[in-house]
Amino acid sequence: MTQTPPQKLDREILNLGAVVVLGTIMSILDVTIVNVAIPTLGRDYHTSISTIQWVMTGYMLAFASVIPLTGWASERFGAKRVWLASLLLFMLGSVLAGAAWSVGALIAFRVLQGLGGGMILPVGQTILAQAAGPQRMGRVMSVIGVPMLLGPIFGPVLGGLIVDQVSWRWIFFVNLPVGVLAVGAAQRLLPDAKPRLGERLDLRGLALLSPGIAIFLYAMSEAGNQGGLGSSRTIGGAATGLALVALFVWHASVRGSAALIDVSLFLRRSFATAAGVNFLLGLALFGSLILLPLYYQVVRHESPLATGLLLVPQGLGAALAMPLAGRLTDEIGARVVVVVGMILAGLGTLAFTQVGASTSYVFLAAALLVIGFGLGSTIVPSMAVAFQALSREETPRGTSALNAIQRIAGAIGTALLAIVLQRAIEANVPALDDGIQGMSALSQLHRAQVAPAIADAFGSTFWVALGLTAAALVPALLLPRRRRGEASAASPLRESAA
Repeated sequence: MTQTPPQKLDREILNLGAVVVLGTIMSILDVTIVNVAIPTLGRDYHTSISTIQWVMTGYMLAFASVIPLTGWASERFGAKRVWLASLLLFMLGSVLAGAAWSVGALIAFRVLQGLGGGMILPVGQTILAQAAGPQRMGRVMSVIGVPMLLGPIFGPVLGGLIVDQVSWRWIFFVNLPVGVLAVGAAQRLLPDAKPRLGERLDLRGLALLSPGIAIFLYAMSEAGNQGGLGSSRTIGGAATGLALVALFVWHASVRGSAALIDVSLFLRRSFATAAGVNFLLGLALFGSLILLPLYYQVVRHESPLATGLLLVPQGLGAALAMPLAGRLTDEIGARVVVVVGMILAGLGTLAFTQVGASTSYVFLAAALLVIGFGLGSTIVPSMAVAFQALSREETPRGTSALNAIQRIAGAIGTALLAIVLQRAIEANVPALDDGIQGMSALSQLHRAQVAPAIADAFGSTFWVALGLTAAALVPALLLPRRRRGEASAASPLRESAA
């Protein structure tokens, strides 16, 4: 008789989970902590919205570029070694970002941070999955969900508190004590794994995909600074970037499963539609993350701390929705849950298209709660559908592909909505051509006079975010139905929700 594998999470697994969460929460919090500091950074460095957004975009782009490497690196060098190297690289980037002397240096060091941060979560998932086995996967993945839920809630508040009371530089320096603790715990508790020789790294794919995305995004960001979307520089850069990405797709289709991203997975309807949902939602979600702090600080003149508190409802909505969405997905299938979640997210975003210079904070908090609840209802079910389309052997490749898509979408969404916002502000208030700091240089009377026009610019930009959310309904409606009599295949969802 085969011995039944342990079902409970024993002390060893919980210790591993604590170490992984300790490291993971740094990279996730770093995204939301920095959001509320964007207006302050723009003023201090005397730069435009489309330039300062690269503090976020550069991080997410670097984050995405290394995700496909994690499976190969963990096998080649051992997961513990890769985990420790990722933490140390992230900490080095944090120190340098905190000491940055110019906006260019800050963006470069944020890229360094992203290169380390991008590997922390996937490698942590690999360590826990190998230790737990498939029978306990749901409960173990719910451990990883802790920083994902806490980041959107506490990140903006912590960032606002640091910017208000200390200095924006400490939003990066604060990673050091946490990182030292994580490295020490990892050295003691993470299991050693012998390196194994596997597939050779797809260097050609890496040389095509990462530069292609970077060139495309750089061209888009330059559209906000000079010439607009129709300039030859923007069109040429965007075309070059897209051509490199297209060459990568061709290369990956030939190389197959050994490619940096296995594009054959996207030939499966379930995986492709789930990836489409995650991509379009990533555009809208991460793009909106730069809009909300800017609205509260530029238009409503709130402090960074107050801005962080005002953003809490979105994180609370997502935290409330995720467990419920997991249970409903088991019972009625992902399609209905995801579609309803997107409609809710769209309704909340629609409220922000109507923002003015004195819109009720209660109204805005309610809209953020609805947005968060809607997004929380889409992430878990759509990811579950994608994983159900994969065999056990394909799961690492599928995980890399989905994580890369989400982060690439975040980088594109941030750049896109920052450009749209800057162009809208320039159109509504032509006198404000000096970046974010131009608003702070105005007198109190003049600031009050232009606030409605700037609020209108934010409202028109939120229409773009709403359009991206609505576009995600198309792949959502193509998600598979739950077949009658089908067993609760998404048991990990049910377990993680319990």
